[in-house]
Amino acid sequence: MQLPNSIFLRDSCSFSFYGGILPAKFVDSVGAVYYNKVYFGLAETLFIQGGSALKRAAQQALSSLIFGGAFELVKAIVGANWGDEGKGKITDLFASESDIVIRFQGGANAGHTIINDYGRFALHLLPSGVCYQHTMNIIGNGVALDIPKLIAEIKSVTDKGVPAPHIMVSDRAQVMMPYHVLLDTYEEERLAEQKFGSTKSGIAPFYSDKYAKIGFQVNELFDEAYLKEKLARVLEVKNLLLEHVYHKPLLDLEEIFATLLTYRDMVAPYVGDVNAYLHEALKAGKNILLEGQLGSLKDPDFGIYPMVTSSSTLAGYGAVGAGIPPYEIKEIVAVTKAYSSAVGAGEFVSEIFGEEARLMRDHGGDKGEYGATTGRPMGWFDCVATRYGCRVQGATQVVLTALDCLSYLDEIKVCTGYEIDGVVTRDFPVTTKLRKAKPVLQTLPGFKTDIRGIGRFEDLPRAAQDYVAFIEREIGVPITMVSNGPKRSEILKRK
Repeated sequence: MQLPNSIFLRDSCSFSFYGGILPAKFVDSVGAVYYNKVYFGLAETLFIQGGSALKRAAQQALSSLIFGGAFELVKAIVGANWGDEGKGKITDLFASESDIVIRFQGGANAGHTIINDYGRFALHLLPSGVCYQHTMNIIGNGVALDIPKLIAEIKSVTDKGVPAPHIMVSDRAQVMMPYHVLLDTYEEERLAEQKFGSTKSGIAPFYSDKYAKIGFQVNELFDEAYLKEKLARVLEVKNLLLEHVYHKPLLDLEEIFATLLTYRDMVAPYVGDVNAYLHEALKAGKNILLEGQLGSLKDPDFGIYPMVTSSSTLAGYGAVGAGIPPYEIKEIVAVTKAYSSAVGAGEFVSEIFGEEARLMRDHGGDKGEYGATTGRPMGWFDCVATRYGCRVQGATQVVLTALDCLSYLDEIKVCTGYEIDGVVTRDFPVTTKLRKAKPVLQTLPGFKTDIRGIGRFEDLPRAAQDYVAFIEREIGVPITMVSNGPKRSEILKRK
């Protein structure tokens, strides 16, 4: 019998995939669109109830059956650890297949480093898809929007020859105010030895104001009368704080109001209704990439509280911070390094010190392990923390970065458990217990050879392959890709 080369669809029916080639474009009775994909020897039947779910379900099935999930409609890329896991490179990689890349939380307090044909970029606010002309780069409503830094960052990208990127800023995003950085700095001064290790980017005061409902959304910049009246009310509170707690100069209404009008003019060309845009993009079947900042252990709910950031670093928050339905997120890629490093202060059980840490820091990254914003504490790979980090993210796959940075070692240690009050646990504890934890280390053979330039995972030294397999077994999530260098091309897919 001749098998059909198409999908037969009705508003409520079953449909089947058969070996062959789909038509270049097929539109069913409820408007679902399917594009040309090649597949062989597949037969699958799926029941779909109701026309409204038809398109999403079919796209999922196509992705799963034909490409093993590589073409999910919405994918999130997040960190599994303390931040600085190499997400920028991985986001840049996936952005080449994405129509839209969205920053959904955080601000200019941390950076993503990407290296491509245009050069090396340390991005802080811009999504990592800015080097692709086919990609819309979105600053979501969950981002702490530092407008002058955003504009400066756009200029820094175009100055290196990158064509003007497509950028949209949510009209619901909130603005980093001039006094947020001041208050962040003053509070760290006040805390002295008890400080949180802030980057002094204004993040904590920003999110405090947001949830105290005294923040300013981008759209408010365009209503001058309302803006000035609200600003006057807010500054009354801020000046009381400056006068009586920090003993610092007071804020001037007219000066800050003039600054905000300057911010308005800077950002005006990029402002749009992101929620409406994404609604239409989902209906049109666009590939969307959610880009997270920092990692699981810096989440204010599930991280090493209080040494955390002030916005959720989890993929689950991506739906809120971008403005899409949570069920649209089909794939969650957790990124972790082949060793450990941390952004900011806080509990770090596998941390190493002295000469051992210096050597690892000097061999890390493409310019040493110093990050895009701050320096980094160093440590061995932490299976306990990473397993937990993948769990709270809901990771469906893991990308292991910076394997090449371990090539100088004769032996590689891995943290497989924590000893707390004489008892060994494999579960990541709350911070009060974490402070007492000591690492349980296992030693594995090093591969002691430069692995940059190797194009297939199977061609890595056996010890390097075994190291990856050991980590995969420990964390319980498939490692689908391994990075063996800082360049975008230096990534190995595992079979």
